Amino acid sequence: MTRRTSPARAGSRATRALREATCAANIELFTRGLARFTFGNASGVDRERGLIVIKPSGVPYDRLTPAQMVVTDLEGRVVEGTLRPSSDLATHAALFRAFPRIGGVAHTHSRFATAFAQARRAIPCLGTTHADYFHGAVPVTRPLSARAIASDYELNTGRAIVARFRQLDPMAIPAVLVAHHAPFTWGATVEAAVDHAAYLEEVALMAWHTLALAPGARPIARSLLDKHYLRKHGARATYGQRPGA
Repeated sequence: MTRRTSPARAGSRATRALREATCAANIELFTRGLARFTFGNASGVDRERGLIVIKPSGVPYDRLTPAQMVVTDLEGRVVEGTLRPSSDLATHAALFRAFPRIGGVAHTHSRFATAFAQARRAIPCLGTTHADYFHGAVPVTRPLSARAIASDYELNTGRAIVARFRQLDPMAIPAVLVAHHAPFTWGATVEAAVDHAAYLEEVALMAWHTLALAPGARPIARSLLDKHYLRKHGARATYGQRPGA
């Protein structure tokens, strides 16, 4: 999924702002401690032009520049850039195609969220901090079959995520744990996707310690879950200041 088209054609469509935002988002994953070494990646999408901008594969975060970002179409075909795109490109592209309201995707191997993914255990909503950002448990996908792994592994990872969200709102729960792998998060922008990765790691840490202290801990009541989530994200949200205040 990395066939290139004419650089001249691509250059007329790629947006400098999205390259800069995506580069900054990838660096933010590193500086927040969410992506160590070369783990993880972030991408942004230009819906109007049908373009994805994503981190190049294996490039250390402290060396990233906007010019190194790779531009592809929504099928993952490279249209601009000399470096190979992230190996997770097909997963990102699948999410952009399936979730039309998202503008960015982040993938990390942050420690506590990844531990839940490796354990194939959803992160339950045990308290109001979780409820402030995720409207319910953060789900885990089914493991991929040997056939799915052997053929189009990254694309099939995306398909597994999309399948898990058939009855869930991806904007209300902007995160998933890929079984035996690690988390993906998303948001209206690539910056929001990175923020959600940070929130996810924080609530995973809290859940881990809560379950260590109280292995039988139960999720919070639906009424309390709704109260905390909707006061930040509902149609009548009261959290924060009005625009322009």
